Amino acid sequence: MKVAVLDIKGKETGRKADLSDAVFAIEPNEHAVYLDVKQYLAHQRQGTHKAKERAEIAGSTRKIKKQKGTGTARAGSIKSPVFRGGGRIFGPRPKDYSQKLNKNVKRLARKSALSIKSRENAIIVVEDFSFETPKTKEFKDILKSLGIENKKSLIVLGDSNNSVYLSSRNLKGSEVVTSSEISTYKIMNANNIVLVESALEGLESNLNKN
Repeated sequence: MKVAVLDIKGKETGRKADLSDAVFAIEPNEHAVYLDVKQYLAHQRQGTHKAKERAEIAGSTRKIKKQKGTGTARAGSIKSPVFRGGGRIFGPRPKDYSQKLNKNVKRLARKSALSIKSRENAIIVVEDFSFETPKTKEFKDILKSLGIENKKSLIVLGDSNNSVYLSSRNLKGSEVVTSSEISTYKIMNANNIVLVESALEGLESNLNKN
C-alpha cells in the first residue's frame, strides 16, 4: 500500500512510503483489539485500595450496653460495621489487576488497530523532523499544517527524541511515542496516527516477528 510522504508543512514531497499489507491491511480481529485494550487499562490500576475491616479498627472492646432491656438491638462492640466509625463490611483489599496476554495476540491486536485506522484514512506519513530545543509552538504549527491541530493525534518516531517529546508534552490531545512503545489502546484512542518515515521499518519489523 502506497502512501504519500508529507513534509512538516503538510505538502507532498513527491515520494511515497510503502506500508506493508501484513501490518496495515489485514482483516481486523476485533476481539484481539478488545483483549489488548482491556489488558492495557487493567495495568493502569494500582490496586492499592484498602478499607479497614472490623478487626483493624482501633477502639474499646468493652460491651457498649447491656444485652437486654434497652429496647434496641443488642450490640457488643463499638467497632461493629453497623456503627459510624466501625469497620467496613467486605471492603476493598489490595489486588493485582495485571493480566497475561500472548505476544502473538498483542501483535495481532496492534496490526488490527493499524488496519482499522488505515481503512479510515487516518494514517499520515511525514518525513523525519527534529527540534534543536523543545518548542511547543513549532510542534503545534506542524499539527496545524497536517490538519490535526484540534484532534487527538499519536506521533510515532523511529527513535527517542527528547526535544520532540518535550515539545508535545503540554498539548493535551497529542502524544509522542517510539515505534517500540506503540500500543493498541493508544492507536485506537487517537483520531490520527502520524508515522515518521524512520519509524516504519522498526514498526513493521516488531509486528511481523514470529
